[in-house]
Amino acid sequence: MIFIFFLFLIVVGKAEAEMIIDERAKNDPRPSFSIEILPWDIVNDVIPNKSFFTIIDVETGLSFNVQRRAGSKHADVQPLTKKDTKIMKTIYNDKWSWDRRAILVQYNDRLIPASMNGMPHGAGALQNGFPGHFCVHFYGSTTHKTPTPDLAHKLMILKAGGKLQRYLYNMDPYESIRIMEIAINQHDENLLSLILSEQEEGIAQRLIQEINHIEITELSLLPSEDIHAFFGLEVKAKLNWISSEQTQSVTRGSLLIRKSSPEGQWGIDGKELAGLVK
Repeated sequence: MIFIFFLFLIVVGKAEAEMIIDERAKNDPRPSFSIEILPWDIVNDVIPNKSFFTIIDVETGLSFNVQRRAGSKHADVQPLTKKDTKIMKTIYNDKWSWDRRAILVQYNDRLIPASMNGMPHGAGALQNGFPGHFCVHFYGSTTHKTPTPDLAHKLMILKAGGKLQRYLYNMDPYESIRIMEIAINQHDENLLSLILSEQEEGIAQRLIQEINHIEITELSLLPSEDIHAFFGLEVKAKLNWISSEQTQSVTRGSLLIRKSSPEGQWGIDGKELAGLVK
């Protein structure tokens, strides 16, 4: 009988504790957020036109409110108020830009990784001091002019979702060249640092500061099945770039791409790259 009585107290105590926890959960105003990379075809239904949501910039932590106004291949979005427009411009260092940024879209109890650009364009309807709308991309969405996802937006979505390092680890050496172009053209020093190997301190920062735009063409290519037999490649390439002073230059040379170990990530030799674009 004593054992049964104590068992009764334990069961009752557990039930009361669960009731207290449930009551606290009901009274807790903080939502339980979950971060999940969702494909565009799902987001398009989850966040329909005219929906309101919050954008959180991953790098700065700044947030502002927006409304989705249109868009079928991605979301066309406008800041809600003049205050929201001011915060967005602060994120872009007070200069509107096409550069992609990693963001989290907060909608109800979800945080959805996404990417935005910071250039007003097209039409705008809200009294917010923002001359047009801007684009927010989700996984698998495309621009109006291309049938496939924009790689720069894709990289920022993966960054916001914590999946960028895995993607870079699995890239092939030629993808690293494309990502290097994107990092420089998007003025993204952090991304550039992630794909440079053998770099002296400050090389990524210097390349970002000194090159406004770069395009790599005329690559010497190996068959994809042969790439896995190497830990280092010398790729002949033509480099076209525009300096921060708007001078245009062209050079031909070799890009060295290597792995630090057989199981490592491909990386572009930063010192060789810097030498080509002096």
